[in-house]
Amino acid sequence: MSNNAAIVEISQAAGQFRSSIVLQADNKYIDVKSILGLFTTLVGGHSYELHVHGPDAEEAKAAMAAVFAKHNLNIAVVSE
Repeated sequence: MSNNAAIVEISQAAGQFRSSIVLQADNKYIDVKSILGLFTTLVGGHSYELHVHGPDAEEAKAAMAAVFAKHNLNIAVVSE
């Protein structure tokens, strides 16, 4: 399955926010605004944690959770 559409949509969604949005996969931390980082990290079947910090974090969390769910990617949004 190609995740290209998911990756582009995720990074575009993240780019709309000023908050820092970081995806944790195993022991790797990836800036979600980085398409290249997502390509090397986002593979099916993993569960991911999303860490969001910044002035628009609540809106960013909701938007990112929706995009991940749309593409059937398993994600937990971590509230610090």
